[in-house]
Amino acid sequence: MTGTTAPTATAPTAAPTATDPRPAYAAATAWMTELLANVTEQQYALPTPCTEFDVLGLIRHIVGTGKRAAAAGAGRDVMSVAVDLPTHAAADYAPIVAEAIDTWRDDSRLTAPIVVPWGEVPGAGVLWGYVNETLVHGWDLAVATGQPARADAAAVDGAFAFATRFIPAQIRAMDDVPFGPVVEPRPGADATERLANWSGRVSAPWVSADE
Repeated sequence: MTGTTAPTATAPTAAPTATDPRPAYAAATAWMTELLANVTEQQYALPTPCTEFDVLGLIRHIVGTGKRAAAAGAGRDVMSVAVDLPTHAAADYAPIVAEAIDTWRDDSRLTAPIVVPWGEVPGAGVLWGYVNETLVHGWDLAVATGQPARADAAAVDGAFAFATRFIPAQIRAMDDVPFGPVVEPRPGADATERLANWSGRVSAPWVSADE
């Protein structure tokens, strides 16, 4: 993803991993479940703001991300869980995230070290990462398919605290960082769109200037 680099946001004074991400994950995945239910087959070939995926590819990736979140909560090897499989379908998502929510009920998972693609991280940080990914890809899917693109405010606020601290603007040029440069939000952008901008999503042409 490319865009105009914005100034680095001030990092929160307390690490967001110190708070419980499970309510935010439940809210984010509930929103994603609703979005997926409204996608039609005629929309599968449409492009999305996540330029490596069309709508169908994004759906497959979203399902794979849910599987990884479930694996992390259950203490399974996250890195062995494949994403982007052609067998992944939108209807798979709801039962997968229900499993994920159930596996994270054990409070000890929030402090357990878990190996994920971005390193070995305490469980709360892992789940915040999946909250962030769910919300950003939810925005991708919503604007690509003409659906409301505003997620739960508390979930977005928590994800933004996580993202600004652990995915800062300065690291975007590194080869192993899968995020484009931070994009300056347009005037009037809501919190969900701003979160997507932080991950390198460009609002235009996906969101009209008068929204």
